[in-house]
Amino acid sequence: MTAAVPIAGGFTESERQHVLERACAVVGLDGSSARLLRGHTNAVVLLAREPVVVKIARRGTRVGDVARTVAFVRWLMSVGFPTVSLLPVDQPVVVDQHAVTFWTYLPQPPDPVAAVQLAAPLNALHALTPSLTLPTHDNLRAIRRSISAIAHLPVSTVDYLSGCADRLESELRDVRFDRQPGILQGDPQHRNALHTPTGAVLCDWDTVTVGQPEWDLVTVEIHCRRFGHGRRHYERFADAYGWDVVRWPGYGTLARIRELRMITTNARKVRHTPGSLEEVKRRIEGVRRGDSELRWHIL
Repeated sequence: MTAAVPIAGGFTESERQHVLERACAVVGLDGSSARLLRGHTNAVVLLAREPVVVKIARRGTRVGDVARTVAFVRWLMSVGFPTVSLLPVDQPVVVDQHAVTFWTYLPQPPDPVAAVQLAAPLNALHALTPSLTLPTHDNLRAIRRSISAIAHLPVSTVDYLSGCADRLESELRDVRFDRQPGILQGDPQHRNALHTPTGAVLCDWDTVTVGQPEWDLVTVEIHCRRFGHGRRHYERFADAYGWDVVRWPGYGTLARIRELRMITTNARKVRHTPGSLEEVKRRIEGVRRGDSELRWHIL
């Protein structure tokens, strides 16, 4: 008997469809003939008969975390912040341990949101005071959690990554932050924002935290540098935001930590997306060589 093969997002197609249809039935939607949009961590699905995007969290994602995201986005909507909107239904809906959420579909042109378009919403986000309790941003804790779950790399490579985390944790103790703490999107980048007729809106709030805005800003810079957008593309963002993280003394340490988190997160997920293993290895070899300009392929 042949085992079911997981599709993008770690789900089998039948499992995804089963969860989708049951969750949609709860809120009065039709989940048949839906189309997968994204599926690296969660399954993000566009319904065929309604302008609705359904996000199915991977089994093991804490329902409380998804509920907190829903509460946070509802608060953003209430204060008029530029975010993709939740449907006005009771959510998350939980089906077979998967937390499912429902979002307004925004049709997109071929080109993703440019980094400069992230500047205004990020500036606004970093200035907000949250009305609910959010977790504290901690990249090193996330890195160590991912390292402990890596199963598809040699022990020597995992030890190397752990050693990198140790050295960077020591470096971070000497970093002096310049910005005032605030709300962080956690992973601001071209694919976590959407076009609207009035400008870009942010989306994908799974990693929202409170902490130093420098972490968000260095993430934008890394995506511009590592994924082929170019230096000028980033500079336009920095000019629009009004502060250039690259010119700040702590930039190098934060950039190395954030890149290590991106690598270890993807290394942990290899069991769900085995096609990403070679890219993960390639990135690690680039880090070993000290190659800060190596172009990464999107996973």
